[in-house]
Amino acid sequence: MSDSNYNKTAERYQKYVMQTYSPKLVLVKGQGTHVWDSEGKRYLDFAAGISVCNLGHCHPAVSEAIKQQVDRLVHVSNLYMNEVQPLLGEKLVKAGFDGVVFFANSGAEANEGLIKLARKWGSEKGKFEVISMVDSFHGRTLATLAATGRSKYRKGFGPDTPGFVQVPFNDIKALEAAITDKTAAVLLEPVQGEGGIMPADPVYLKAVRELCTAKGIMLMFDEVQCGVGRTGTFYAFQGYGIEPDALSMAKALGNGFPLAAFMAKKEFAQVLTPGTHASTFGGTPLACAAGCAVLDTISKEKVLENCVKQGEYLRKKLLELAKKYKFIKEVRGKGLMIGVVMDCEVAKLMAEMMNNGLITLSCGENVLRLLPPLTVSGDEIDQAIAIMDKSFAAVGS
Repeated sequence: MSDSNYNKTAERYQKYVMQTYSPKLVLVKGQGTHVWDSEGKRYLDFAAGISVCNLGHCHPAVSEAIKQQVDRLVHVSNLYMNEVQPLLGEKLVKAGFDGVVFFANSGAEANEGLIKLARKWGSEKGKFEVISMVDSFHGRTLATLAATGRSKYRKGFGPDTPGFVQVPFNDIKALEAAITDKTAAVLLEPVQGEGGIMPADPVYLKAVRELCTAKGIMLMFDEVQCGVGRTGTFYAFQGYGIEPDALSMAKALGNGFPLAAFMAKKEFAQVLTPGTHASTFGGTPLACAAGCAVLDTISKEKVLENCVKQGEYLRKKLLELAKKYKFIKEVRGKGLMIGVVMDCEVAKLMAEMMNNGLITLSCGENVLRLLPPLTVSGDEIDQAIAIMDKSFAAVGS
């Protein structure tokens, strides 16, 4: 795409697309850990579509599954069964716990489903409140906004949907104090994403599980960003040695093809009955074909093992940078979900890194968020670190 074509795309974007984002690039191609812009410039992509392309861009197994399915059957609605949906459901259950799956299209929809599940389950007991965490993020719909603990996302959309209470993350006493006879569920991210890449403390999460069991309330995990291998286990909860009663997943489940789901243990399988919840596009044959290819590839290509190995390596190299640049205050996260905490805003650093060929993300104003594909190599990490080093030196604190 020439400069003139870039300008035409930008003009059309400004004229015809609602301005809820501020993109600076036109990306036209992706392969593995790299993307190319409209001028042919190649970038290392350490954002992966916001933890969506966990297998890298255009993974051949996923692309082939989509190509084969698109010529066979794309959509029939959930008024009929299709062959692929229960196959993906089986794979997801066998990868996690004995339960059932509802398919949707986005993380917000999956979390809405969790909230409806909790309220329907608690309705006969007079339970409807959901306790979520300060600095959490659960989606952009009105209910998931109300559950979101980061108040900046709710600004201008009030009044908040009632029935949600937020407490500090990793604070078991605050959670216990917030539980009432109206509490139906606790909803949290095992690793907070938008909240700054903040992992749950293992002792805390175990205590949350014990507390929910003792109080007779549901424990629900939002694994939209931290799931599907991102933290080094397929489900993030598996790195903590406990199980939730239900969890949501999306983003990387289709490796770029819109696909989401929530899964609940068998004891909650009959809570949502015909007519109580639905999705026209949830679990289409095409989406589920992509999902099956994702799960099969993660297993066959030892993606989780690579995630753990390269996550440790990336953290090591970042800690070396922290010794050189005093504005780096902390490196935290799990697997290949890593936050670099700065004592300055990261926007200028990100712009300089992009100029030097590395795409990154932020969460908040002072945390650099790194979410490379789980297939990333050590050499690619070295390249990214070299770009960071060069960019940090150029911009400074």
